[in-house]
Amino acid sequence: MRKIKKILLVLLVVFVVAQFFNPNKNEGDLASIDAFLDETNPPENVKLILKKSCYDCHSDVTRYPWYNNITPINYWLASHVKDGKKHFNVSKWEGNSVKRKDHKFEELIEMVEAKEMPLNSYTWTHSEAKLTEVQINEVINWAKKVRLKYSLEPKPE
Repeated sequence: MRKIKKILLVLLVVFVVAQFFNPNKNEGDLASIDAFLDETNPPENVKLILKKSCYDCHSDVTRYPWYNNITPINYWLASHVKDGKKHFNVSKWEGNSVKRKDHKFEELIEMVEAKEMPLNSYTWTHSEAKLTEVQINEVINWAKKVRLKYSLEPKPE
């Protein structure tokens, strides 16, 4: 029994010390999203959906919940945000080729249609981010219009 108490005490100390170490936060400003919004021109309802369901993981503007102050949860969240931005980052939209932008929208349509986005692990704690069938259709219809626009743009030779 004495050995278990020592182990628990060591684990408690490690947990407390770990609270002093945090990953870098994803802190940008809303202006970083402007180029994406200007180019893709989402209607107001889709802008709201993007804000509630996408930007936390797919932009440089992340709203962190209170539990992000707890290690190791904060590292898990940071990993999710980093991975989300690696796949689709609206804050770094400028500079991408038309081909890449079109491909990102193709993936967006696939993921939203398959209900793989937003992630279940995100909507468990952000129930407002869960998309209804109507919202899914609104996002997909907008994304298809954006893809059509990209298909009409001249391609570099």
